[in-house]
Amino acid sequence: MLISFAAFILAIMFHEFAHAYVANRRGDATAAEHGRLTLNPIAHIDPVGTVLLPMMLALTNAPVIFGWARPVPVNFSRLRNPRRDMALVGAAGPLANLLVAVVVAQIIRSAASGASGIGLSFLIQLLMTNIFLAVFNLIPIPPLDGSRVAMGWLPVPAARLLARSEPYGMFILIALLYTGVLRQVIWPVAMLIMKALLGKI
Repeated sequence: MLISFAAFILAIMFHEFAHAYVANRRGDATAAEHGRLTLNPIAHIDPVGTVLLPMMLALTNAPVIFGWARPVPVNFSRLRNPRRDMALVGAAGPLANLLVAVVVAQIIRSAASGASGIGLSFLIQLLMTNIFLAVFNLIPIPPLDGSRVAMGWLPVPAARLLARSEPYGMFILIALLYTGVLRQVIWPVAMLIMKALLGKI
């Protein structure tokens, strides 16, 4: 559980930093002004969503374990091109996780012949966590990042319709998680990415 928790903290650290970095590059310094343009994981931890809830779910053998970090504050009106840049900011987090996954996979491949024990377990967990976080967040259901990407590129009427569903998004996600629907979508995609990155070790 400690290995999983450490991997989760690192994954969300890179994820949230990427959101803040791209928003800052596209003209919105809100995240930087709130101290979120940092790789310090403490700045991104939500006491309930990052620590308490995942640990409680793990300890009670819940059918699904999920959590969240503190959302990076983004003022879309400060972005140079709000619709396009909203999509870029939304995509930044999952893409950062995929980049970390690529790097970690290369380390695992390089060290596969001699690595063992807790170090290898941590690297594998870090790889899996980053891949799953990326795939999960690209689902176009508010408030996930995929919805920001979709709203940035969909026709305006469709984007507004998707935005209006945000108050119900978390309930939809929880229902899909507990019924196993999201697992059936996420797991095959994540496994495909993992096999592509690791190849034959």
